[in-house]
Amino acid sequence: MLMKMQSSMNPNDADEGTPVSVKIRERITASRKRYNANDNIAQFIEPGELELLLDEVEEKMKGVLSSLVIDTERDHNTGNTARRVAKMYLNEVFKGRYVPAPTITEFPNAEHLNELMIVGPITVRSACSHHFCPVIGQIWIGVMPNEHTNVIGLSKYARLAEWIMGRPQIQEEAVVQLADLIQEKTQPDGLAIVMEASHFCMSWRGVKDMDSKMINSVMRGAFLKNPDLRREFLSLIPRKG
Repeated sequence: MLMKMQSSMNPNDADEGTPVSVKIRERITASRKRYNANDNIAQFIEPGELELLLDEVEEKMKGVLSSLVIDTERDHNTGNTARRVAKMYLNEVFKGRYVPAPTITEFPNAEHLNELMIVGPITVRSACSHHFCPVIGQIWIGVMPNEHTNVIGLSKYARLAEWIMGRPQIQEEAVVQLADLIQEKTQPDGLAIVMEASHFCMSWRGVKDMDSKMINSVMRGAFLKNPDLRREFLSLIPRKG
């Protein structure tokens, strides 16, 4: 009789009380993938689980506020802060971790374009993976196409940048991730990316330097091999200051 009752149980009942974050983590581990702060894990999230993850993060955030000795029950300003913070992380500033890449329509280079094209400045917003402080800046993208290059709309570069930056990042790795993604999508002869950003982990805390910015670049293909092309690209970027 006992065996018969067990066989009739729904297999999902056994893990009904398991936090959804644990289920997602187990799938990632079983696939031998990593889940660093700047990784996208959308393929391991099943329909409906993002909403459950939101509830879980809210509960954990309530614990953080409690440990910070904030009376959320009597303080009208923080009564719903845990929910707001959970929504901000999952649906906004870290959204690039939890949703698939934006759909990008690619077109063949029918006119055999082979001249330098620059897109920017694209305003980007991210968060430092060390302190979760905002990183806000601009990106310029240079593309040297060839007859086999896939052409994508100008706005699509901004969407790809937003998807990559919508994760806890360090700027050096973020630019490389974006370069890899654009290289994969377009297959150009050359690709150049420059990012200039302010880091609130320096201006809001720490040394509290309000004017410091970080600038870094990635050069691929023709931009790496041809110094004249690289100089042309850099000279055409209308950076402030």
